[in-house]
Amino acid sequence: MSLTPQDERLIKALALAIVDRPRATLKELAEAAGVSKATLHRFCGTRDNLVQIMEGHGETVLNQITTSTDLSQGDPVQALRSLVNEHLAHREMLVFLLFQYRPDTFTDTDEGKRWQFYLDALDAFFLRGQQLGAFRIDITAAVFTELFLTMIFAMVDAERRGRAASANSANVVEQMFLHGAANPARPQ
Repeated sequence: MSLTPQDERLIKALALAIVDRPRATLKELAEAAGVSKATLHRFCGTRDNLVQIMEGHGETVLNQITTSTDLSQGDPVQALRSLVNEHLAHREMLVFLLFQYRPDTFTDTDEGKRWQFYLDALDAFFLRGQQLGAFRIDITAAVFTELFLTMIFAMVDAERRGRAASANSANVVEQMFLHGAANPARPQ
């Protein structure tokens, strides 16, 4: 399904509405998103269709993030910075995907295979960064992917709950990922 910019704005509003009100009816979701129930019904028909449309859009967004960020050619640290910024540009979708997450999301099931391209792209990026000496080699690329995902999704959730300021999120994720929690001014 090809989405117009207006559809994308609607999906962003609906992503947050579903997370904030998981049991809301289509009518309540429409109100929260600032559209009429008729508009929402024309857009998706049913709540199940809405979730499928949004998950499909989430897959598209993650694919766009990995392809628009120079993960396979550029400087790994600059690419990491771009990767963080691209993820944060799609906060609403990440919050929705986090809300939809189930333990089997990244397994070998048909549902899990849907997201494999994303994990593969991140694994390849971190491995390349290790090979170029930008990232430490005592942690596997797969673990780097898991840590990155945990940090980025946790940050957007913390923003949504008012525990983190969105203005500083990119810097926080980048600094924590590249330098950890140690105080750089404290002697080791």
